[in-house]
Amino acid sequence: MLEFTPGTQIVLIGLAAILMMAILWCVQLLQKNAGIVDLGWAGGIGVSGICFALTSQGDVWRRVTAAVLIGLWSFRLTFYLFRRMRGHSEESRYAALRKKWGTSANLWLFCFFQIQALAVLIFVLPLLVACWNARYFSGWDLTGIAIWLIGFSGVALADAQLDQFKQNKENHGKTCRRGLWRYSRHPNYFFEWLLWWCWLPLSFGTSYWWIAVILPLLLLYTLVFKTGIPPTEAQALVSRGEDYRHYQKTTSPFIPWWPKKDF
Repeated sequence: MLEFTPGTQIVLIGLAAILMMAILWCVQLLQKNAGIVDLGWAGGIGVSGICFALTSQGDVWRRVTAAVLIGLWSFRLTFYLFRRMRGHSEESRYAALRKKWGTSANLWLFCFFQIQALAVLIFVLPLLVACWNARYFSGWDLTGIAIWLIGFSGVALADAQLDQFKQNKENHGKTCRRGLWRYSRHPNYFFEWLLWWCWLPLSFGTSYWWIAVILPLLLLYTLVFKTGIPPTEAQALVSRGEDYRHYQKTTSPFIPWWPKKDF
């Protein structure tokens, strides 16, 4: 029977992610829609995580748990992104990149797709640590499952509330303040970030548990300061103007909290 080591697993998944993103880059050449990279990222993490769970040698129940958690997360997000992308033109953020890069757009997009291949590998590293954890299934694992359930439910609810708000044409140009969006300007980002902390208690008992800390911290930095909140809010200010400025003044940017009283 073929046995894998963490090193060979990382190399094989890394090469597979590179190949997958290269193929998707070719697809976007034909479709002129770089949004397919998001589908590859979400789906790639799920498939990679399940492969790690199948080929590692940690506690079997923890590996089953890891496969189920990452599989459900990946399926929901991939399906959500597919529905959002189907029948629509390229998202404004990718269209803006094409315009910015001009005649070199396809070359830079290839580099961008390969960066997402690296992101796939980075996101599944905490899961790899958990899948090699030989400690017997315990209360720590139940804690990890509870964190995942809260995060998964929160982000799914936030996405559903926003979709329902957008479906009403009367809300065009307005800001969603319903449900979780009353307490945070980006509840989907917050609960997505919270979800990834689930791998820390699942990794307790190994020497590499700290890897499960680095990813959520890196994700927090990315969401709050780079590719998450800043560009999203910049676009919101353009499309919703004063309504969104008022929303910024009264509503927590990330962590859900009671809104300030109206001015």
